[in-house]
Amino acid sequence: MMGPAHSIDLSMILFLLLGAGPAATPGQGHPLFRARDLRAGEEVIELVCGGADKDYILEVNGGGLVVADFDLDGHLDLVTVNGSTIDRVRAGKEALPSVLWLGNGSGEFRRGGPEWKLAGGVWGMGGTAGDIDADGDPDLVITEWGRNRVFLNEGGKGFRAVEASGLTGDHWSTSCALLDHDADGKLDLVVINYLEFDLETAAGPGGACRWKGHDVMCGPEGLTPTHDQLFRGNGDGTFVDVSVKSGFRPEKACFGLGVMTLDYDRDGDTDLYVSNDSMPNHLWENQGDGRFVEVGWRRGVSHDSNGREQAGMGIGCADVDGDGRSDLFVTNFSGESNALYRSSRKTGFREKADVARLGGPSIQRLGWGTGMWDYDLDGFIDVSVINGHVYPAADLVGTDTSYAQADQLFLGGPEQRFAERALSSATAGVGRASVSADFDGDGDLDLVVVQMGGPVRFLENRADGIEGRHWFSLTLSATASHPDAIGAHVRVQVGDASYTGEVRTTAGYQAGCSTRLHFGLGAAETLDEVRIEWPSGRVQVLEDVAVNQHLRVTEETE
Repeated sequence: MMGPAHSIDLSMILFLLLGAGPAATPGQGHPLFRARDLRAGEEVIELVCGGADKDYILEVNGGGLVVADFDLDGHLDLVTVNGSTIDRVRAGKEALPSVLWLGNGSGEFRRGGPEWKLAGGVWGMGGTAGDIDADGDPDLVITEWGRNRVFLNEGGKGFRAVEASGLTGDHWSTSCALLDHDADGKLDLVVINYLEFDLETAAGPGGACRWKGHDVMCGPEGLTPTHDQLFRGNGDGTFVDVSVKSGFRPEKACFGLGVMTLDYDRDGDTDLYVSNDSMPNHLWENQGDGRFVEVGWRRGVSHDSNGREQAGMGIGCADVDGDGRSDLFVTNFSGESNALYRSSRKTGFREKADVARLGGPSIQRLGWGTGMWDYDLDGFIDVSVINGHVYPAADLVGTDTSYAQADQLFLGGPEQRFAERALSSATAGVGRASVSADFDGDGDLDLVVVQMGGPVRFLENRADGIEGRHWFSLTLSATASHPDAIGAHVRVQVGDASYTGEVRTTAGYQAGCSTRLHFGLGAAETLDEVRIEWPSGRVQVLEDVAVNQHLRVTEETE
């Protein structure tokens, strides 16, 4: 059987032959997304994460992405979190600089000036954004192999680094998310940590470990995992580690990679889901008093459907079946099926990837960033999966896979079964983190994808060109809790159909998403009701709302 990088997609060939003109629309069987290198003018945007040979595990996770309107001009901006090289680390040099790219609302970007400087650090990984000091603008957190960093936004005019943020520990941190776990009106931070890595003692080049008969870098098995951390925010850009006090500390540390915030049990507080590499995934149930209890095994989201541990990478979260409860999607290592955990009021979750037709197509791939959104605006949740192996040796004989891999798009339908399509016009790549947002303001969600050894990719969604497809998006501003309204639950009602979403700042794997919510509506021409459940517990209802608009809603005062 041919590996995924060599399979032939006739629709992609036809797309390339005909060109990207008006005749080549996604409604005619062409890929929904049109791919290009991410640029700022003539500058091609590229991230660095070690060398091409990937001799050390530190070199394989890729860089990060963070989306927010940092300069407050109404357009979404993008931070690319950069890494480093082994030689730079050995020479005592800083990481290559992370950069803020300012969006113009048309899918184009320009490099932020020196006032937005993000230099420093050792080796950047991921990040997230939110109004940490509640002054009306989004601030930034960057995770590192090394000390994690906080940058406060100075009124949309630039960043200021917080030198004593309280983010203790020089760990290898991957993903992170902002939330208000104790409902005190101040943003807290969850940081996911991977493993202990010391370059001086790590097994070096030459193939210290073996995989399918080939020499490869070592890890994570055989290395020491590290505990994740929960920090309570002080509201001024500083934090206090409350991991142990809050119960956010399992008996056994794990190789943490991804994180998702959600209210899985619909009790009004924010729970946490963590994907772990080669170890059970964790579901942390918020007890409503600032404490967490780990319930992953009990709720059915720690293992696959056969009770086996998997190598969890990225996480997606959405209400696939319209029952008002969040479902979870987890990308995994090659040779393993990606997992779809469908929510159930009685048992918690059940793994249904094969039933949903998401399992089999993922076996040969190694998935990373993923998104669960209605990309084609037909009223059903779709799933994007970014793929790429960790071993360049995957291209050698006998691996049944490949290093560069095709990304995937799974289109949802009325029976909660998905149909695989080509994600974009791009060739196979070695993908990592991804984030979805409407960067060009046309009403559908675009994708930005980190590539190893190549430019960051911008995937322009062309669903706006499909006749009869409508959408709705909104930004919430809370008055009785933290202004970002993280954790707010929104239900959109159109006839008998309902669509739900939660406000969050994490895209699942080393990426921070915008707090804007987005809904595809199919042919609906008006919304019967938009019901907002604010973090404060207040409920606000809007009726007869127009489609094809971005709405800003402020929490009503009593």
